[in-house]
Amino acid sequence: MTLMYFLTQYPRGVYSVNMIADIKKRALHRSKILQGQLKGLEKMIDKEEYCVDIVTQSLAIQKSLSSLNKLIVENHLRTHITEKLSSGDKKQQEVAISEMLSLYELTHVRGK
Repeated sequence: MTLMYFLTQYPRGVYSVNMIADIKKRALHRSKILQGQLKGLEKMIDKEEYCVDIVTQSLAIQKSLSSLNKLIVENHLRTHITEKLSSGDKKQQEVAISEMLSLYELTHVRGK
């Protein structure tokens, strides 16, 4: 069974809430670390380094991606989800709940 998830794509500026400055700074820092880790992984593969070392680096990248995802989800909860849930608009509240459930399902796909 193939699971497909469609998250709504919103044009920049649709929401009045911007990214929280501290979270944005930390997310950008994390993305730069990831860039370095990926370059290192590419070099390891190119040099045909020991497979276990390559896998170890790959797992470190996955952990870094998880940290980045956590920051982005935190920002989304503190900004967009809070805005939607407090709007008093039932449709917007349902959208917020649906978004969070979709993210939950993406992180808990069976067959990992």
